[in-house]
Amino acid sequence: MVDFKRFTLANGLRVLVHEDDTTPMAVLNLLYDVGARDEDPEHTGFAHLFEHLMFGGSVNIPDYDQPLQRVGGENNAFTSNDITNYYITLPSTNIETAFWLESDRMLSLAFSEKSLETQRNVVCEEFKQRYLNQPYGDVWLKLRPLAYTKHPYRWATIGQDLAQIENANMDEVKAFFKKHYTPQNAILVVGGNVKFEAVQELAEKWFGPIPAGDKYIRNLVQEPVQEEARTLTLHAEVPLNALYMAFKMPKRNDPTYQAFDLMADILSQGQSSRLYTSLLKDQQLFSDVHAYITSSLDEGLFLIEGKLVEGVSVETAEAAVWKELEKLKNISVTADELTKVKNKSESIMVFAEMNLLDKAMNLAYYELLGDAQLLNIEIDKYLEVQPEEIMQAAQRTFVPQQCSTLYYLIAKDA
Repeated sequence: MVDFKRFTLANGLRVLVHEDDTTPMAVLNLLYDVGARDEDPEHTGFAHLFEHLMFGGSVNIPDYDQPLQRVGGENNAFTSNDITNYYITLPSTNIETAFWLESDRMLSLAFSEKSLETQRNVVCEEFKQRYLNQPYGDVWLKLRPLAYTKHPYRWATIGQDLAQIENANMDEVKAFFKKHYTPQNAILVVGGNVKFEAVQELAEKWFGPIPAGDKYIRNLVQEPVQEEARTLTLHAEVPLNALYMAFKMPKRNDPTYQAFDLMADILSQGQSSRLYTSLLKDQQLFSDVHAYITSSLDEGLFLIEGKLVEGVSVETAEAAVWKELEKLKNISVTADELTKVKNKSESIMVFAEMNLLDKAMNLAYYELLGDAQLLNIEIDKYLEVQPEEIMQAAQRTFVPQQCSTLYYLIAKDA
């Protein structure tokens, strides 16, 4: 159970406070309700570019890291297709420094050509190193547009084309900031050795004067139902042939979401899981195999991926995967099997409640989902899932004509 209190500033900033006097530390987590799905198709990669730009200094604070390091603080951020999240951890006695830093860049980010050029180069280098110059690095650049034809999930967080980042100009960058980095598009969580009344005062002092900005109304193109199987074959300098299968699954807020998460665990959580036991240990078709979900705020993906053992044909491996999926569709999972993955999920969630930063991030995320109190009943939702719900999820999902399959083959097989 994570206790918290909340209030909202006049400019729309939602603030949640989690008091924990067992630690000398504090965390300030700021979630912006903007991700790669909110980008213009002609200007992708901007949300991620902003993650970097936000550390380039603001009008009043040219060096973001220096004052934070002086008070024993650390910071970082991450971007996804759905959100951008910034966080600071520091001794609680210095919490006002975090308010000062975070509010100043929300109010007045320094838009210098030098900063834009520097961060653009950093992002372009990351694009090349992580996505273009690594074995299997461009999988998501290929798989997303295969699985999604209309929805903006069709491009990865890094962007769909290096040129769009290289050509990002100052006017476009400023417009993106003005549209999304506003108090009413953000959720602030302060946790640790803090007091609710003190956080209220600091929030009013540092964030209160920031203009609310225009309300961003999200109106994304919805993905049509997939009615025929899609495939793509790539050949590259990779050590092993690989298979990637993507199926649509409900959005994060859907009441059946937990069944899908548990179904992924039944397939590939641990060495007694179905895919591991059958495809890797018994049949020795794969050298590794995984099933997982994207947990997207809009319609997401249920994925199965694996590297094939040398000499095994892709057709044989794919047929073996389908055989396991058919079993899930037609034979109910056992109570013991379901209990085991439920226990694993419960232990992961309990462990996350022990970490101050995890608690702050989760409170912000569940508040975005509709109510931070959802965090405290999430375990119950997993424990309530029944075997027939797993079967129903499998029947709904593992449909051949709704599968997008990427065959990633070693170049010599071309």
